[in-house]
Amino acid sequence: MGTQRRKRRLSEAIAVAIFMAYCVLTTSAQDVVDKTVAVLSDGSRTELITYTDLLWQLALQPNAPLDPPRKADLEQALQTLIDQRLFALEAQRLPRPASSDKEIADKIQETLSHFPSTPAFEMRLRQVGFESIKDDNFERLMGQRLDIEKYVAFRFESFVVITAEDEKKYYRETYTPEFRRRTPGLLVPSFEDKRAEIHQALTQQKVATSIERFVDEAKQRVQIDILLEV
Repeated sequence: MGTQRRKRRLSEAIAVAIFMAYCVLTTSAQDVVDKTVAVLSDGSRTELITYTDLLWQLALQPNAPLDPPRKADLEQALQTLIDQRLFALEAQRLPRPASSDKEIADKIQETLSHFPSTPAFEMRLRQVGFESIKDDNFERLMGQRLDIEKYVAFRFESFVVITAEDEKKYYRETYTPEFRRRTPGLLVPSFEDKRAEIHQALTQQKVATSIERFVDEAKQRVQIDILLEV
């Protein structure tokens, strides 16, 4: 009975979420009826991914066309957002302070650096319903993404341990052979000169492995329903 009750509550939660996602969303440019593409639920919390979410994701990618978007880009955006929502569900278990206005502004400036100019980026934003980089909804979106990034840094980077032996082994077995392959005839930089760079590379490798493992495990315990083919 307990299992059936939990399943019924989960179904009801998803049904409510889907209904809400089909409500009319008002933007400054037009009224649009959004469509739910996917629903993620861990039994007590639910995350939605709408078609608008996919367009917002593509707007942040400099080389992704928006009018019309490519199917392959939409599919990749969906997978990216599924991973982000998995982190969002997990982050809710360990509430942390929301990002400050300055942190959000800095994140927006970092994003802008990947585009030719602010007007060029804002033109993309208007294509997906935002007015400008000062749009409250856009700032809220960037704040949510920043919160997830900060959680990932806390969850994975904070617990990475790189030993001196790890660094020396990487220098011997990876850095030195790769340097000689790329630049034959040049003197290989010393271990001490490259130690900080090696430490960073090893940290990134361990974080990437941990994130991949987390995503694989999360997909086993979180119900993911794809409701709309993109």
